[in-house]
Amino acid sequence: MNPLAEPPLRILEDARRLQETAGFRFTLSLSGIEHDAFAVRFRGVIRAWINCCRHLSLPLDFGDAHFFDEACDAMVCCHHGARYDPLSGLCVDGPCRGARLAALEVELRGHELWCVGRPADPPAAEPGSLV
Repeated sequence: MNPLAEPPLRILEDARRLQETAGFRFTLSLSGIEHDAFAVRFRGVIRAWINCCRHLSLPLDFGDAHFFDEACDAMVCCHHGARYDPLSGLCVDGPCRGARLAALEVELRGHELWCVGRPADPPAAEPGSLV
């Protein structure tokens, strides 16, 4: 994969292999600026985000693509514990409460997962989510 590719960018060859609450990292370029990003599956939905906590602009993970807490009900920044709703990206607890992760739009093309850029509107929370 070309790490500086602009969307659309194939980020996963077979999305069926992404297990519930599992995640993976990828890199893309938006407007010529390289970004680390990640995608996770939660409640059967795959969402993707720029990998940058809204508290101190650090990655949410330690580079291991582990984004969920032990209860698997929130994505948690490994540095300061900010908790993000996995469907909306909204910080629901922690030092940046109310801030939102920068969402990326993904789509399935067959079984492949593609990042197609930034969405026009941030994803809404699903019924029963943390929001």
